[in-house]
Amino acid sequence: MTETTPPSKTRPPRQPRTGLKANGTRKAASKSNRSRAREFALQALYQHIVGRNDAAAIDAFTRDLAGFHKADSAHYDAVLHGCINTAEDLDALITPLLDRKLGEISPIERACMWIGVYEFMHCMDVPWRVVLNECIELAKEFGGTDGHKYVNAVLNGLAPRLRAAEVAADKAGGKPQADTGPASGNEA
Repeated sequence: MTETTPPSKTRPPRQPRTGLKANGTRKAASKSNRSRAREFALQALYQHIVGRNDAAAIDAFTRDLAGFHKADSAHYDAVLHGCINTAEDLDALITPLLDRKLGEISPIERACMWIGVYEFMHCMDVPWRVVLNECIELAKEFGGTDGHKYVNAVLNGLAPRLRAAEVAADKAGGKPQADTGPASGNEA
């Protein structure tokens, strides 16, 4: 009789695919067209905030980036140009909720907040919770260690004011809706 010895190195059981990276952010393949549009808008807004670059030049540069063809370009256009054109109004809404000067806020956090406030005000087809979650995800992926917590606090503070009826209905027990905008893909 011969004994068989088990292999010394066994593979761990295969883990189910969740669409998340090790840091908890979504993998590119699991992102919707709108999520991709927000990512490109965030990068473009960063260029605007840091470099004060012209919106048209930023737009042209961003459209040439790899993967842009997978983004919802109409949503990207609305968010980018809407945020740049209403930057002072967005800052005026954000500033009262800050615990420091606006200039001390990371450009990524500021751009995430701009996107959230802009979508709260102008993208009524996107539920408020989707806007909030998308902006938190952007801050987690591109921002500093705890920047997403700051974005969450500010946007959560503005949601009841900017989407009063929707937030009240949701908190009263209504179910959050999915982002059903054009070409939204599988997630917001």
